[in-house]
Amino acid sequence: MDSVRFGRALGFGARAAAKTLVTAVDAATAPNPSGARKAADGPGTASIAAESTAARMGQKAAQTTQQVVLTGQGLKRGGKRFGEAVWGPFVKLSGQLWLELTGVFFGIFAVSAMSNAWKMRGQLRETAGNHDAHVHLLVAVAMAVVFGYFCVSSFVKSSRRGKRS
Repeated sequence: MDSVRFGRALGFGARAAAKTLVTAVDAATAPNPSGARKAADGPGTASIAAESTAARMGQKAAQTTQQVVLTGQGLKRGGKRFGEAVWGPFVKLSGQLWLELTGVFFGIFAVSAMSNAWKMRGQLRETAGNHDAHVHLLVAVAMAVVFGYFCVSSFVKSSRRGKRS
């Protein structure tokens, strides 16, 4: 597992969460701009002030809604990148381990077939009396070759997967 890439992905998610938290704290501690203006206006400008206040509140609500949507998208992107950073190496490692495990099992079957072929090596020449033994010898050799190929190819694939970054 590449610790630098993991740290970068973890840092990206942590920075996104910290920015969201700072934005929320700033919005919560900001003074109410419409409350200070009402006290400064006279009684004759109440209807004009109410209309302009409603327009400002509408704009403020639209900005806040847009900010919330952008923050949600940023969190979703950060969470996805964090998941890729954590699960990506795990998936790669488990796939490589699975290939090596299947290679070992194919190797066990190949060794078993080779030992049976070695035991029956006396029946290499086919005669009328040992036809069945000769067929068993050929089947054991074929099994040893096929499972040996599977064993070697599984370890080669595992090695290639390990070298890929």
